[in-house]
Amino acid sequence: MRHVRFHAHGGPEVLAVEESEVPEPGPGQVLVRPEVIGTNYVDVQLRRETDPASIWYRDVPGTLTGDVVGTIERTGPDVDSALTGTRVAGLSVDAWADRVILDAGWLVPVPDGLDAATASLVPLAGAVALGCLTVGRVAAGETVLVTAGAGTIGHLAVQLARLRGAGTVIATAGSDAKRKLLSELGADVVIDHTAPDWAEQVKAAAPEGVQLALDAIGGDTLHRTLGLLAPFGRAVVYGASAGDLTSVPVTSVFGLTSLIGFAIMPYRLAAPDQARADLDELAELLRSGKLRGVIGERVPLDEPVRAHQLLEDRAVLGRLVLEP
Repeated sequence: MRHVRFHAHGGPEVLAVEESEVPEPGPGQVLVRPEVIGTNYVDVQLRRETDPASIWYRDVPGTLTGDVVGTIERTGPDVDSALTGTRVAGLSVDAWADRVILDAGWLVPVPDGLDAATASLVPLAGAVALGCLTVGRVAAGETVLVTAGAGTIGHLAVQLARLRGAGTVIATAGSDAKRKLLSELGADVVIDHTAPDWAEQVKAAAPEGVQLALDAIGGDTLHRTLGLLAPFGRAVVYGASAGDLTSVPVTSVFGLTSLIGFAIMPYRLAAPDQARADLDELAELLRSGKLRGVIGERVPLDEPVRAHQLLEDRAVLGRLVLEP
C-alpha cells in the first residue's frame, strides 16, 4: 500500500510516498480503507521542526496525522466483527496511507447523506471547535472572537459559537476570500488580522470587551487577544501556529481574565462522555446542514508535497482533504 512519511525534517519536499505492508489491527483497533483523509496544519510544524527539545519535534521516520473517513475492512481481536463494512470517521497519527488503523473506541458512524470530506471535519476539527467553546463556557449573548476564523477549525468555531447562543461573533482572517467566507458563515464583524490596528478594530466592535476568545495562532496575536478580554473574560488557546509557546506573562491575566489551554486527547481523558457526545452532535449538525463544512482543496494522496505547500502557505479556505 502507499504510505506517506518523512525521513528528515524540513520543507514539504521531505515528504515521500512509499510502499508499506498493510497493518494488522490490534486490540481495540480497526483497519479502515479511506475515502478521504482530512489534513491538519499541526503536521507542518511537526515536519519542519529540527529541535529535539521542542514540543513540535517528531522523531523520524515521521508519520502524518489525519481525520480518516472510510470503510472498516478488519477488526481487532476484541472488537465486534459486525462492524466490518461500516462507514466511519476517526483520528489517526498515521493517516496518510491506503489503509489506516483507527481506535475503535472513538469511531464516529458517518450518517447517511453526509459526504466523506465533510464527515472528516468531525473527529478533530469539529471536536476541537466545540470543545473550546465548552471549556470556555460560552454563554448566551456573549461576544466571541475567533482568530484565524477561516481555517479548518476556525470556520466551524464561528458557526458553533452562533449555535451556542453568542450575541456577537467577531472573526479575523488574512485575505479577502477568507473574510468573504466568514461573512457568509455568519460572523457579525470580520477583520483583517494582517492590519497593524486589527486589535483596535476589535475594540471598536466590542467596546466593553470580549467575553470569550478562541486562538490557534499564539505569539503576538495571543498577547493582543488577552488585552481585548472583558473582566472575567476567557481566552482558549488550542494551537500556536506562530511557533511561540512560552512568552505569555502572568500579568496578561491580572485584569480578572483567564487563559485556558485545549487539546483533544486531554479532553477525551478528562471528560470522555462529553467528548463522545460532541462527536455525535457534530455529525448530526453537519448532516442536517445546520453546520456548514467548507472543503477548500482536494489533493491526491500521491501529491503530499503539494498538499503541505498549500497548508504552509495558508492558501486553503476551510479544510484540505487527500483522496487516495
